[in-house]
Amino acid sequence: MCVDRLLLMVVMLLAAPCGLIADDGGGGSLRWRIGVEAEPAWVPPTNSYFKTRGVGGSLAGALKADFRFDGGSRIGRMYPGLYHGVGVGGRCFSSGAAMGAPVSAFIYQGAPFARLGRRVTVGYEWQFGAAFGWRHGRTDVNPAVSTCVTAHMGVGVRMHYSLTRAWQLMAGVQLTHFSNGNTSYPNAGVNSLGVTVGAAYRIGSVSDDGGEGAALPEVNAEAGRRRWHYDVVAYGAWRKRALMLGGSPQLCPGRFGVAGLQFAPLYCLNRYVGVGPSLDVQYNESSGLARYWVEGTVGSNLRFYRPPFVRQLSAGLSAHAELTMPLFALNIGLGYDLLSPEGERRFYQSLTLKAFVGRRLFLNVGYRLGRFQDPQNLMLGVGVRI
Repeated sequence: MCVDRLLLMVVMLLAAPCGLIADDGGGGSLRWRIGVEAEPAWVPPTNSYFKTRGVGGSLAGALKADFRFDGGSRIGRMYPGLYHGVGVGGRCFSSGAAMGAPVSAFIYQGAPFARLGRRVTVGYEWQFGAAFGWRHGRTDVNPAVSTCVTAHMGVGVRMHYSLTRAWQLMAGVQLTHFSNGNTSYPNAGVNSLGVTVGAAYRIGSVSDDGGEGAALPEVNAEAGRRRWHYDVVAYGAWRKRALMLGGSPQLCPGRFGVAGLQFAPLYCLNRYVGVGPSLDVQYNESSGLARYWVEGTVGSNLRFYRPPFVRQLSAGLSAHAELTMPLFALNIGLGYDLLSPEGERRFYQSLTLKAFVGRRLFLNVGYRLGRFQDPQNLMLGVGVRI
């Protein structure tokens, strides 16, 4: 079941920090923090249902716990202020009877990119997890979400203010997206743009953040070294498919398998950012089906002749930029299919989270779109960095 696979991937991502903690000398160098957040948000009317039902806003709250490495540790010196954590939150909508009140469990990572004084930093934070409890099952109830569980993806800018040595205040903006990854129809998805406010308490021995980042010369030399990495990724997924057949749209019964392979050289510009090309090969069981339609079959009796294997292959080239941090890497790609099934050549995009479970092995969780608007498929798999 697709929900089981999504939950398994989230659990594996939650377990991934153990390897990083061990590599940096155990838990003694960790600094823990717990906090709460609130987020009033606007839900853009991305489809007619949102407009007619008045789903114009939401209110979310979250309980979060994270850790960072002490400023004297190797990772703490190379990536000052970097933090990783887990959170649990709930969300209600202005049209709650139709949308439900989903509860999310997610991992997150953030780091400062600017310091506005000894007490104030500005940085990024991304989130990835699963949201449970959507109203679903009937398109007249909620055509935006057709599964009880969806992916939870968010990114935002946060300003942290150190009120005391133990307490921090936070304010920022957050963009959040909920989607089932095209594993079920309909899949219009839900977006929100909100303002976040919160407070956090730093547990145990704390030091002023302003003292971090005074890296030793050998640490600076290692962090600034430019080099090539080579990522090889294998992934799989499942998806639903709708086609125009005989002049009318038809939803194909069942789900279709997807399998892909990527070879991606990555040139590290510095310790944070890498760029490079990628060769992307993908087999999609639902590609090129229109020309193999058995005429006269519709609805649940829709039938197709089986296309040749090569007719359902695509191969493309893409350009990638990656935010590479300890434990996680966030990768964005823009590509174009040079070889594809008839009528399906297109410009595609990908957003991928890599969770390292060792120095070279990582889990791959991604999502592929066409032309910035057409959901294609998830990208769930494993990769190795050479």
